[in-house]
Amino acid sequence: MAIALAIAGCSDTDRPMTTLAPKSDLAQWIQSLYIQVTVWDAIIFAIVIIAFILAVFVFSSRVGEAAPASTASSDLGLEIAWTLGPTLVLLMISVPTIRTIFRSQPAVAPKGALEIKVVAHQWWWEFDYPDGAKASNELHIPVNRPIRLSLESGDIIHSFWVPQLGGKRDVVPGQINELTFVATVPGMYPGQCAEFCGLSHANMRFRTFVDSPDEFAKWDKDQLAGPVQSSSSDSLASDGAKVFADSPCTTCHMIQGVSKGYIGPDLTHFGARTTLAAGVLKNTPENVAKWIENPQEIKPGANMPPLLLPGPKLNALVAYLESLK
Repeated sequence: MAIALAIAGCSDTDRPMTTLAPKSDLAQWIQSLYIQVTVWDAIIFAIVIIAFILAVFVFSSRVGEAAPASTASSDLGLEIAWTLGPTLVLLMISVPTIRTIFRSQPAVAPKGALEIKVVAHQWWWEFDYPDGAKASNELHIPVNRPIRLSLESGDIIHSFWVPQLGGKRDVVPGQINELTFVATVPGMYPGQCAEFCGLSHANMRFRTFVDSPDEFAKWDKDQLAGPVQSSSSDSLASDGAKVFADSPCTTCHMIQGVSKGYIGPDLTHFGARTTLAAGVLKNTPENVAKWIENPQEIKPGANMPPLLLPGPKLNALVAYLESLK
């Protein structure tokens, strides 16, 4: 109880991965089910404690006392009670559980739903929108609109989890699982792979941004457009564009109009993202340089090799990537 009270005193900002602050209809349904089951568990616990106290202090014989002889071989009423009791308990728990399962997993997407394809990779997330927009590790969705995520895996089993927006949903190779919800509160909600998937499982993070309709429309329009080209006056970024074009980066990464790589995240709008390395680092020039120099140090097992660029070329490449808005 002391631990529970201590945890209850923590602020929401210090525990963004909480499941106790629902921000979607799905998360609210799960919390309501959790509360129902907890209430029934508490009632059962109270009954057991009361029965235990009565058995020990009221209906038990004391040392030295002669217990009255009993002629009853069984108690039909008691047997009925302890048979019906657990049955009712199971019904009280299973009925709302099954109802929530069917309610949260519709076979058909709701009318007007935004359907997004989610592909999990070791160790990053790819988001493909129906109009052709693409994003990596940062999912943008509009508030108060049904969202239908189609979850696929590019390699092994992963699990998609945004605690404040809904429960975990496994991402299985060769199988498509769906997650349907309506986000009700704008904001940024961190997510995480919840299925052990290798060395950097804990570093397979992402962010979900719940935007207003206007903000989402602007973001989507920007994603469909090509990257903002560096101005001729920004010589460092221009030099970085040449470094990128001549580097192995083009084999793995796509930048619209520049490269057609498909193995790693799309970098077309890299500079507009808040994080890099699948949510591990804030997107700053210093962190981008550290990531390019030695990805394995930040994310063990990452498929990206160190580029081993000399200082001037590294600085130019960082400036170019940060200019891609």
